[in-house]
Amino acid sequence: MRLKDSLPVAILFVAPVVAVLLITLSVLYGAKNISAETVWDAIIRFDDANMDHQIIMTSRLPRVIGAMLIGMFLAVSGALMQGMTRNYLASPSIMGVSDGSVFAVTMCMVFLPSTLSVSLITISLIGSAFGAALVFGIARLIPNGLSPVKLAILGTIIGLFLNGCADAIATYFQISQNLSFWYNVRLNQMDPELIKLSIPFAIVGLVLAMALSKSITVLSLGDEISAGLGQRTALVKGLTMLAVVILTGISVALAGKIAFVGLIVPHIARFLVGVDYRWIVPISGVLGGLFLAFCDILSRFVNYPFETPIGVVTALFGVPFFLYLIRTRGGGKNG
Repeated sequence: MRLKDSLPVAILFVAPVVAVLLITLSVLYGAKNISAETVWDAIIRFDDANMDHQIIMTSRLPRVIGAMLIGMFLAVSGALMQGMTRNYLASPSIMGVSDGSVFAVTMCMVFLPSTLSVSLITISLIGSAFGAALVFGIARLIPNGLSPVKLAILGTIIGLFLNGCADAIATYFQISQNLSFWYNVRLNQMDPELIKLSIPFAIVGLVLAMALSKSITVLSLGDEISAGLGQRTALVKGLTMLAVVILTGISVALAGKIAFVGLIVPHIARFLVGVDYRWIVPISGVLGGLFLAFCDILSRFVNYPFETPIGVVTALFGVPFFLYLIRTRGGGKNG
């Protein structure tokens, strides 16, 4: 068996071990370090009156689980977008998908302040669809607007516009403090109930992504080749964007906008396993979850004992990677 063929299986085999290690480190270390014995006691004999037990079960465990899920969702979304558009620069945070969710959540907090958590997820999904439709709709009206660099620039501009509008509205209605969670991405404020509510949506998005993975491989060869092979290109693209909207919308509803995960991880997965999206999609999901959990742990020690926003940590990896892609592959196609 060739290395490229055996590597995906090896990654999937090793990933659970790494995940357990990251979960352990995330629960043990932070502004207050907690002993392994206390963690074990909290799991098997939870004491509601014990503050350490409360921190473990209501903050640190939901935090690392949420980080892994969000990393998975964003990485899978990025892989789908890069394969569908054949654009090395495509990702939810650059193509306006995440920004549309943030905008929709802001509107919800202003005009529907008593919205339930499950409704918040739905509104975030609608916002993701709005952001994506806006970016790709305008791109089609611009000459060569779907080229990698132009699409990335357009997505960034529209994202800044949506974020600016959301910020202005939040300031005008004096709810900026309530919305700071979505802008600053505080994983330590992860809502365990919201995580539970997001699971059904996540299952739909991930199953759809895996079901489309073979078609994305064909689509990444180009629309003409895809159509020549009998594939219904428009339907595949529509379902792919639906999966992206679902997964990105959940991510924003859980923790706000987190950049660069959906950009970096699919490239790493593609480098490791080749061009078959039947492997790229699941490997991206696995690596994305581990990557964001690692970044979250790192954020606690960059400026210890104070926490650094997770967006700053992901940017430390993402910005150089983004500039590298623009320099080396900005004018090319993916696939």
